[in-house]
Amino acid sequence: MNDSVTHSLPCTLTGQQVLVTRPRAQAEVLCDLIRAAGGEPILFPTVEIQPPHDAEAARAALAQSWDIFIFVSRNAVKQALELSPSGQLPAGQTAAVGAATAAALTEIGRAPNLVPNQHFDSEGLLALPDLQQVRGQRILIVRGEGGRGLLNETLRQRGATVAYAEVYRRALPQLDAAPLMTTWRPTLNLLTATSNEVLNNLYQLIPDEHRGWFLNLPLAVFSERGAATAMQLGFRTVAVARESSDPALLDALCRLLFQQQHDSR
Repeated sequence: MNDSVTHSLPCTLTGQQVLVTRPRAQAEVLCDLIRAAGGEPILFPTVEIQPPHDAEAARAALAQSWDIFIFVSRNAVKQALELSPSGQLPAGQTAAVGAATAAALTEIGRAPNLVPNQHFDSEGLLALPDLQQVRGQRILIVRGEGGRGLLNETLRQRGATVAYAEVYRRALPQLDAAPLMTTWRPTLNLLTATSNEVLNNLYQLIPDEHRGWFLNLPLAVFSERGAATAMQLGFRTVAVARESSDPALLDALCRLLFQQQHDSR
């Protein structure tokens, strides 16, 4: 079992199959947590990580001098290392939006200088005191193609020079989920989705004739934005993690299970 699995588990998931939909490279810790709680993770990545459309632009950005590098995901750390001309991250402060990203930076010897104390998202990072007065600083946001513009817009408003290094892109996997439905329908109990893109792709991959059943399954998400998207898609029971971390997502799964058991009495 992964050393990062917590010893204090919020509930028992014995007999529960949980769909884990995040990219394969990011799924290990959550799968370990589910197993530690007695559940069975079903890995079904709905996002495929691919090289960026303009790798040269990303390499050029990473080769420049920056005061702060902001990494928005574990994939951003991994792909930046692969694209960096020197094979390592340039000198400068590093910032991580979330706990998993911070762990990825620490693993390569670049423990982040800036990490939110709570609310592991862009808002949490922007609330840190060290990012309030950034006038004249050069900041590179390392991310996948597309995504939210909040970090860029806010830091520019605070006087920083901001640019992107888009080091990967996310794609919808080319797979047929129909054969899986026969296996899933009798046994699948709970769902997870860690981003709106993961959620939208999941919805697209489920065959139309099984979608009504699927939308009735309880779903755990990372944010209120994710919950709003889920409700718009038609999911009926959604729990929001208290923060963007794997242990918090497990806690959301436990709340869903408790509610399910309470309602069945």
